[in-house]
Amino acid sequence: MLDDPQPTENPKLVQPDGSPVAVEKGAEALTERSIERAAEDEKFVPVIVKRTDEARRHPDDILSYAIDEGLEQLGRPLFSLALSSMAAGLILGFTAMAVAVVTTAVEPLSWPGAQRLAAALVYPFGFVVCIMSGTELFTEHTATAVYPVLDRKASLPSLLRLWITVAIGNLLGAAVSAGFLTLANEVIDAREGYLEIGRHLVAFEALPLFVSAVLAGWLMALGAWLILATPPTISQMASIYVVTFLIGLGGLHHSIAGSVEMFTAFLIGDEFTASQSFRFVGWALIGNLIGGSLFVAALNYAHIRKSRVAEV
Repeated sequence: MLDDPQPTENPKLVQPDGSPVAVEKGAEALTERSIERAAEDEKFVPVIVKRTDEARRHPDDILSYAIDEGLEQLGRPLFSLALSSMAAGLILGFTAMAVAVVTTAVEPLSWPGAQRLAAALVYPFGFVVCIMSGTELFTEHTATAVYPVLDRKASLPSLLRLWITVAIGNLLGAAVSAGFLTLANEVIDAREGYLEIGRHLVAFEALPLFVSAVLAGWLMALGAWLILATPPTISQMASIYVVTFLIGLGGLHHSIAGSVEMFTAFLIGDEFTASQSFRFVGWALIGNLIGGSLFVAALNYAHIRKSRVAEV
């Protein structure tokens, strides 16, 4: 029988009072922050330490939270994940509705920037409701679900399973939401807004559409990171608002909110084709995926986990 790992004192690793920190032989590579946490747990009452962490979270702690969150979602039952993702697509219909209403309202104004600014101000509302309600949005998991895979705690097939399930659920919810908005348009009265948004979504060639979606996916994944970095208060809502306001202000392409807008424009008017809708959705999904997984997940993991490993 193998002996249990015994703690050893490493003279390089010391607590604030100068005493050495004991680490176990054969343990995983430690980060500087994990050593600090071990010293804090020995010196302070744990509940006080956690309350201090709530005020300002260390990047290594945020990454640990992100890995745990990703593992939880990767292990979630398929049916539960599908229903939650459908709910997210349905909720983002309110973003499409709000943007269409203000677009219709400010269209008579002569200032070219009025429409873009007005849309950006209301664009975040649906995202705030969607994310704070805990439903599963594809552009959150382009990064969050990647962290456990990079940390070798989850497999690539499980990641693909989550991505496919959430994307399909979001798109089904978006399609149903578009149907509701079309049926309710007599009340909402935003037909011209939906059509104007639809023209914006199909007006670009593949390359600018793809790059725009990469930027939108980058921002959304940053938003998910900021939520983990802040305590569960109004600051999380502010984080969501900031990143989605920037998406709206730039006219960037979000795959799920854009799908509700594109499907509604297709249903409510006769100037758009099914191929245009599928083309937009395809490029937006790919761009959002690359923006979140590469520019947020991979970079965050590399600069936090890999660069902060302590010598033991």
